[in-house]
Amino acid sequence: MAEQRAWVRMPSGKRLDLLNPTPFDWDDADLALGLARTYRWGGHSAWPLPLSVAQHSITVMLLQRAALGGRVDPLLELRELLHDAEEGLLGFDALSVIKPFLGDGFRALTQRLEQAVFLRYGLPSWTPFDHARHKRADRLAAASEAVHVAGWSHEEVRRTLKIQAAVLQGDPLTAVYGGLPWEPWPPALACERFLAELNRLMALMQTQGA
Repeated sequence: MAEQRAWVRMPSGKRLDLLNPTPFDWDDADLALGLARTYRWGGHSAWPLPLSVAQHSITVMLLQRAALGGRVDPLLELRELLHDAEEGLLGFDALSVIKPFLGDGFRALTQRLEQAVFLRYGLPSWTPFDHARHKRADRLAAASEAVHVAGWSHEEVRRTLKIQAAVLQGDPLTAVYGGLPWEPWPPALACERFLAELNRLMALMQTQGA
């Protein structure tokens, strides 16, 4: 039987085999656009637009910065910004509760994509401590999005969604970008802002490494 392939043509013209990815199969703008067009919460939203993974990723990055007392560590922030990058390459953000039903094959596929992302951007592997700290920020974002974006009640977040993190009232994005708190950005804007953050962090890393 012929070797299996799952090709995706990127807007840049590059092509990515989802089953055998390499770090050279996309450019930064491809990734930013993919994340801006990949939606959380199954694409459902109490707003006119759904919430993109790109916007969520910036939120988690800012929450992690706040947890560190405002200290900016470009490498750690880049890893936070890219924590869901494989979803932008795949074009799919599976609801966490259905992931076990997708099986080991799907888990292996997403892990290969994540490894390619980490290689491309020179990201260190998660330590147990770092990953636990990341998950606190990720769950804080999820609980807040569930109420302010998806329309769940505080009680439903705890009892139905089983998310025990606090629900923020203020949106960490508004201090940086303005706009209405928790309003999902249009895909083009989410792409632009994600790519700007990615470029900023990579430039800082290059400056520190010079």
